[in-house]
Amino acid sequence: MSIHIEGFEVPLHRALTEPILLGGAPRGIAILNGTLAAALGLGLQMWVAGLVLWIVGHSLSVFAAKRDPDFAVVLVRHLRQRGWFAC
Repeated sequence: MSIHIEGFEVPLHRALTEPILLGGAPRGIAILNGTLAAALGLGLQMWVAGLVLWIVGHSLSVFAAKRDPDFAVVLVRHLRQRGWFAC
């Protein structure tokens, strides 16, 4: 049921309604994942482990973002909520 009232319609650019993704993953998670992988690979000179961390982390975040682009916000909200039956 969509009722359009004259004078109350606003054109909205598509970029304002889509999530900001970087390589298919949410931007903040992609930057954090890349930074941790670079610190591990370059800083600790464990480049294979850093590359594996980046590939796995980015793949998981892309998979989750395909299911729900706002999964990071929902996950943070979920982690902040106290358990119902927590003692």
